[in-house]
Amino acid sequence: MNASSTLSADTVKRAAARIKGQIVHTPTLFSEALSRATGANVFVKYENMQHTGAFKARGAIAKLTTMSEAQKKAGVIAMSAGNHAQGVAFHAGRLGVPATIVMPKGTPFIKIRRTRDYGATVVLEGETLVDAANAATKLADEQGLTFIHPYDDDEVIAGQGSLALEMLGDVPDLEVIVVPVGGGGLIAGCALAAKSMKNDIDIVGVEPALYPSMTNALQGRQKPCAGSTLAEGIAVRDIGAKAVPIVKALTRAVVTVDETNIERGIAMFATLGKTVAEGAGAASLSALLEHPDMFQGRNVGLVLSGGNVDARLLSSVLMRSLVRSGQVLTLLIEMPDKPGQLHAIAGICAELGANVLEVSHGRFAMDLSASSARLAITIETRDEDHAREVMDSIRAAGFKLHVRDPNAP
Repeated sequence: MNASSTLSADTVKRAAARIKGQIVHTPTLFSEALSRATGANVFVKYENMQHTGAFKARGAIAKLTTMSEAQKKAGVIAMSAGNHAQGVAFHAGRLGVPATIVMPKGTPFIKIRRTRDYGATVVLEGETLVDAANAATKLADEQGLTFIHPYDDDEVIAGQGSLALEMLGDVPDLEVIVVPVGGGGLIAGCALAAKSMKNDIDIVGVEPALYPSMTNALQGRQKPCAGSTLAEGIAVRDIGAKAVPIVKALTRAVVTVDETNIERGIAMFATLGKTVAEGAGAASLSALLEHPDMFQGRNVGLVLSGGNVDARLLSSVLMRSLVRSGQVLTLLIEMPDKPGQLHAIAGICAELGANVLEVSHGRFAMDLSASSARLAITIETRDEDHAREVMDSIRAAGFKLHVRDPNAP
């Protein structure tokens, strides 16, 4: 891929001026709760408030507004399995530009439907994004369409960088901006913009440990990029060639985060930040959890890049968070197999304010006597101290119990 580029801070500023009023100037707000939880002074850039729920809309409209009338009439094409697809489809629809989006065959139906709802023609092709990209490039050549790359295009990168101009315009005292990294377009644009406004600001990128593609590019390594990640929006194997020299020159570091901390980031945004973040969007907060020494006591801007998370996945993450914190636990209780025992245990839970979520009563475990039974009761408590109070009261009533290991099969 040709890495030649005329990108500069001025490119970003021109794009920002061009798209003003066509994208949402999303707020950058201080979060007391997240600051307490991380030890940094946390300011969140809420790109989940864009019309399409993610920052990708910025790059899409920035590219569309540079096209000639002939190009607009012919139409555009993009490859994406998510936010870029919706960004291009939304803004192309607004401007009356025909849009075709090529998506892998396994793309979740909800993403396909949303893209079609914005007026785009969706073509399902291939099993991977690479397959979809190849198909999109072929269709662009055959039909004379303008290909809008999700991250390796000067105007797309510039449009995405408008985000950082807004952040520092709203909160000039920021010392660090933490940016999720997929193909590298967002962090490249943000670095150009932020450094032009405040030369001593630190730009830190964050990518999933399963997909260390930018780390590979910067360090000349070839660590594997594979596996299932919650941050699928930044699970990219190949970095954009235009981004690498910019990131190398202008960023302080690119760090990786593991899946547990990505999960914690999603849950903390929901429970403490009172907002919805997809895995890629939560990566910035995950960096503070996994690398706290980099950020302690500093004014840190987190780019919450998107909030398009599947409702079932979000529900699962929140429930797992309760299990991890000890607020939801399953007690395995040995008791005599006679009437009234379940009632007695449920009564203790009710008296102490523990919510019973699920009950399973088993009589046939071979490690019990024939006159005994085992109760598996899942309860919700306020916190670990409350859970301990409930367990102590059940034991005091004469029952043996232990907590089921959540990692057990």
